[in-house]
Amino acid sequence: MSLPLPRCTRLPLRFDVAALQAAVRALPADAWEPHFNRGYYVGDWSGVALRAPRGAHLALAPGEGDGCDTPLCDTFWRAQLAQLQTPLRSARLLRLGPGGCIREHCDHDLGHPDSDRRLHVPIVTDEGVDFLLDGARVPMRPGECWFLDLARPHRVENHGGTVRVHLVVDARPSPWLDAQLAAGASDTPPCAPSRGSAAFAAFRDRVHADPALERALMAHGDAAGFVAAVLAQAAALGLHFSAEEVDAAMAQGRRAWKAQRLA
Repeated sequence: MSLPLPRCTRLPLRFDVAALQAAVRALPADAWEPHFNRGYYVGDWSGVALRAPRGAHLALAPGEGDGCDTPLCDTFWRAQLAQLQTPLRSARLLRLGPGGCIREHCDHDLGHPDSDRRLHVPIVTDEGVDFLLDGARVPMRPGECWFLDLARPHRVENHGGTVRVHLVVDARPSPWLDAQLAAGASDTPPCAPSRGSAAFAAFRDRVHADPALERALMAHGDAAGFVAAVLAQAAALGLHFSAEEVDAAMAQGRRAWKAQRLA
């Protein structure tokens, strides 16, 4: 029986950040194409496919079958991917521009025992980028290699002034990868609350303590109006968080309600 996957683990692998960044800069501008999940994001979320499944209908999309290199996977990128000593179904460079946001979602295809393992290698990032997994900020640094269980709810917000670029790999389960996960578990840095979660928690406490405010917010019958009212009321109290923080809290409430009904 397979053991439950951790939420996230930093593997004991390190990549040459300067070399990766130079290789990204050398890519032609037209190599980047918008991500196919257009309803999932705001701003520039684009990618370059280095390796793609044979069954994928788009280069950046998931698919069945073995992975095969694209014409953009040159000698340099093949050498980087060779550090991952397990079969790779896909490898993509994914870019999120300043001010961009990938809305909260779950990659359900990754939630089975034999599913691919999603690995992230940050190449260009800064402290303004929040990668939130189960509502917590994953402290990924350039050149590190992280496993992330993205069957769980996750979203990304780029509050900084630079693009965020990650090498994102879908790797097949293997004894080598299991050993890497086990080896990295002991020194994986802890996740931290998101920059908006503390403000949102404070606002929620204020609402629960003020029945009139709670009634005023609940009077909004549509989700968009409710979120806009929450953000406006919070700003008036000096508390600032994003619409995605509200959406994520609402989704969490729906999941909790559904779990309670099924219990």
